[in-house]
Amino acid sequence: MHNFEYYTPTKVVFGKNTEAETGKLVKEQNCRKVLVHYGSGSVVRSGLLDRICRSLNAEGIQYVSLGGVVPNPRLSKVREGILLCRQEGVDFILAVGGGSVIDSAKAIGYGIANEGDVWDFYARKRTAYACLPIGAVLTIAAAGSEMSNSSVITNEEGFIKRGYSSNYSRCRFAVLNPELTYTLPDYQTQSGCVDIMMHTMERYLNHGTNMEITDGISEALLRTVMKSARLLRENPKNYEARAEVMWASSLSHNGLTGCGTDGGDWASHQLEHELGGMFDVAHGAGLAAVWGSWARYVYKECPDRFAKLAVKVLMVQEKGSVEETALAGIEAMEDFYRSIGMPTTLRELGVEPTDEQILELADKCSFGNTRTIGIVKKLSREDMARIYRNAKG
Repeated sequence: MHNFEYYTPTKVVFGKNTEAETGKLVKEQNCRKVLVHYGSGSVVRSGLLDRICRSLNAEGIQYVSLGGVVPNPRLSKVREGILLCRQEGVDFILAVGGGSVIDSAKAIGYGIANEGDVWDFYARKRTAYACLPIGAVLTIAAAGSEMSNSSVITNEEGFIKRGYSSNYSRCRFAVLNPELTYTLPDYQTQSGCVDIMMHTMERYLNHGTNMEITDGISEALLRTVMKSARLLRENPKNYEARAEVMWASSLSHNGLTGCGTDGGDWASHQLEHELGGMFDVAHGAGLAAVWGSWARYVYKECPDRFAKLAVKVLMVQEKGSVEETALAGIEAMEDFYRSIGMPTTLRELGVEPTDEQILELADKCSFGNTRTIGIVKKLSREDMARIYRNAKG
């Protein structure tokens, strides 16, 4: 087991009707004025935004609002939020929504607390030294941003999607009411389940050994999400399944499933970020579409880990060799994706990139051929292009 640091400062308030406590939680932060940041009209139509605002009013908290965050959140909205916060003297941000809203809130927080252009952090030109404090009321179980140190933003100039991680941006609190996810379309629910699983598998598939505790947590989380995803296909208002998925979302990306590992591979995420930037696809669905191609390209570098995933999570019977078991596990995972309506190729995703676009995706993912990605197998720009081609289907 490798050395590690585990840091989870976020206060979690979990369960039915917990959004009613938002005003009290914000008041505990001793702030003067809050930005209520949210996405599309769903939080308005459902009445959630009104309930949140009533909760703030009840505690005498001043606030301004900014909606309009979209999936694959945009840099232009972040800059709009920074300007509004500076004009209004905002000193706390409340994100009401899913990972996109929380990521946008984190970026706004960086922009307020640091000088210069906020995109510099995502472009790896500078390091942030602070972030405005943030709280979250979660409406989508997927990204885990409510307890993670990371955020991902898309720059419309070139549609470049980049992530930035810093403990400064960890939420002070996260309100998790599974009932708030009842009305999500099935495709969005299942896409979220894939994202949760991928956050765990990115850490699980590695070159580490002797991580029985961490492995056991990861395996249980994966099995639980798979079971819950199937249940939610049948009954979207199954509270227990919604609760399991929402809690798994937070646990999958707060660092717990990475304790003792070699840091996580993250190649699938990096490859998908470019798909999301270029084609604006749902993140989890994009991950499902590219994962099988990546897995077949790299599994021989650590076949024992892929085989363990196959046996412990996907219930595959051991084959004649470790590599055969590993391949059977990859096939079983793709079968699972298909069973919940997720794509396993780019064509099934609705994307058919040209050869020119594939080269562009690989060039962007490699930062203009200046970096490799992944730790299971270090992938060059040429490797990335091959994985994209293999994923076309």
